Amino acid sequence: MTLDPAVSLRLAFLIRVVGRESDHLMLTDQRLFAVPFDVARAERLSADPDLAERVEAFVGRFARLQDTLGDKLIPVLLSALGERSGAAIDNLDQAERLGFLHSVDQWLAMRQLRIQMVHEYVEDPVILAGALQSAHAFVPSLLSAVVAVRDEVMRRGWLMEDGSGAVSR
Repeated sequence: MTLDPAVSLRLAFLIRVVGRESDHLMLTDQRLFAVPFDVARAERLSADPDLAERVEAFVGRFARLQDTLGDKLIPVLLSALGERSGAAIDNLDQAERLGFLHSVDQWLAMRQLRIQMVHEYVEDPVILAGALQSAHAFVPSLLSAVVAVRDEVMRRGWLMEDGSGAVSR
């Protein structure tokens, strides 16, 4: 299947972006969760600027990767595959059906965690610690979705090894 050059370039760009975002999330995840993130660590955030910055980086990178993948890359990929791209929940359902996501419910749970990690940040260290631990547990699923999407694009020959779009096939 020949892909429109503009779509190919857009897919290549988004694959590169989620690749970088994945690398950044993995690095921050490793640094933040080198020791378990418990309530005591959450209570220390105001007194430990380095820890607070790591939490902010993790939350931002987790959210950014989920947004780029779910709101940008998956709709472009669905269109390239000849699937109808529509409302976010419909796109997620299709992505699950095609094997790119483990579960739409899991994806929506990750979305809810983002809200808790951002809005409960200064209010409740118990909720924050729990949300961060849950998000940490979801990182492998999020990264797995990135790999599944990238593998599909590569399998179809829509991405060159150098990360550029394949404009002719």
